[in-house]
Amino acid sequence: MTSLQCSDDDMSLVEEQHPPPAPAVPAVGPLPDAVTEEELMSSGHELPEGHTCPLCCLPIALPAAQHSKFQPCCMKTVCNGCTHASRKRGMGKSCAFCRTPTPESGATTLALVRKRVDAKDPLATEFLAGAYYRGCHGLTQDVPRAIELWMESAILGDLDAHYKLGAMYFTGEGVEKDEDRGIRHWQHAAIRGNPDSRFMLGIDEYENGNHELAVQHWMISAKMGDDDSLNEIKDMFMKGHATKAQYAEALKGYQNALEETKSPQREEAKKIQWK
Repeated sequence: MTSLQCSDDDMSLVEEQHPPPAPAVPAVGPLPDAVTEEELMSSGHELPEGHTCPLCCLPIALPAAQHSKFQPCCMKTVCNGCTHASRKRGMGKSCAFCRTPTPESGATTLALVRKRVDAKDPLATEFLAGAYYRGCHGLTQDVPRAIELWMESAILGDLDAHYKLGAMYFTGEGVEKDEDRGIRHWQHAAIRGNPDSRFMLGIDEYENGNHELAVQHWMISAKMGDDDSLNEIKDMFMKGHATKAQYAEALKGYQNALEETKSPQREEAKKIQWK
């Protein structure tokens, strides 16, 4: 759930404007195991642990990067509400979770991250991959290095790394295009609760004319609080590919998921447009 950008914004690798293309390299790392349709549809209906704020213990609304901040000192993702509360207590220059002083430069941030990368921390490795991908925090852009690090992070179990590798292989960005490998990465992450991967599996099924399967995928991610999935189901309903009952069920599940993420301090942070 770490942001790939040097700011707090977060956009899908598939949808965002990509940096200049790098020469394609052959596939690296092990291919995720194949997943049966039954396993795919019966697993991954809840957000993974990393989508819960470690301070208030409430789920973080999607997209998480807009409602939380990743802390490179402790590898925790703290919701905007808890960070806002920490600032109100006069501790705005330190991590809301571990109280480490906020890094004042990209070099300081990378020094903290690299220590965790050396210790085989999957979140730190995914963060460093994102820094190489965008060429931020003082690093020169290096897409092949980013792909290597995402593969290391995926092997260590990071679901966001699987999602991003899925996007790279599916589109052929920086690697030899391999849609099947990309889908395998998305499937691996989706059955473990990654909503972005689940959404993209729905997109793939829709583009292949499998409307029923697409709706099933989006029903799952919509109930996690993913508004893009809800909008796709609404569109499918308007086109006659989803029933009124399916749309109503998805809407109710989405609203319930969103309600679970609310707290007074998060609402206060939102009102002052805290970032």
